[in-house]
Amino acid sequence: MYYYIIIALQAYCIYHSLKNKNDYYWIFIILFIPLIGAIIYLVTKVFNKRDLETVQDNLTAIINPTKKILDLQKQLEFSDTFQNKVNLADAYFDIKDYKHAIQYYTDALDDSIFSGDLYVISKLMEASYYLGNYKSVLNYYKVLQKKKALIKPINQLHYGLALGHLGKSDLAKLEFEKVNIEYSNYDERLELAEYFIQQSNKEKATEILDSIYNESKYFTKEQRKITRKVMALRKRV
Repeated sequence: MYYYIIIALQAYCIYHSLKNKNDYYWIFIILFIPLIGAIIYLVTKVFNKRDLETVQDNLTAIINPTKKILDLQKQLEFSDTFQNKVNLADAYFDIKDYKHAIQYYTDALDDSIFSGDLYVISKLMEASYYLGNYKSVLNYYKVLQKKKALIKPINQLHYGLALGHLGKSDLAKLEFEKVNIEYSNYDERLELAEYFIQQSNKEKATEILDSIYNESKYFTKEQRKITRKVMALRKRV
């Protein structure tokens, strides 16, 4: 297995070198110094400094997510600003610690200057939904409407789902129709399919999943992971 990984890495580096018309000696380095040559090529020719910093930050966040939070907590202690509170709330949100996320999003809104910040209100609505605070979801949605904000698909979905969980199925259905639009809103439609599976509405879940699968022939490379999610959900129907 290890051998095939090295071969694949060498093949990619050679392809990249030829495509970008780099000096031919790189091909000899890649071929005759297995693995090390490929790594040297990647560092010097593929990744720039910003790329490497991004990769490093992402790996750190995956391996030790609490480090990012600790760093942001220190930053907030040093400078108690609206943006630092939001950054910390976002970090908690990313690791699905919605309780702490709500705490810092709410603290951020306590600043009178930013009390109507639409991004924070939107994130509060999302976090409230994932915690099962469905009445709060409805209240935050009304705030967004009152401010005439452009409603994001995720907020539209969670509003509808909250209505459904509160037994207002007819109103929920109207909101689902606004989200379940062909060739768009894939993440939201997958979450909607998940909801229908939980509600034992296999027919509706299958309808959504089949529709997305049929659209997958037009997916970009970045969107192909959606197909895997569709297949995973299909196994549960």
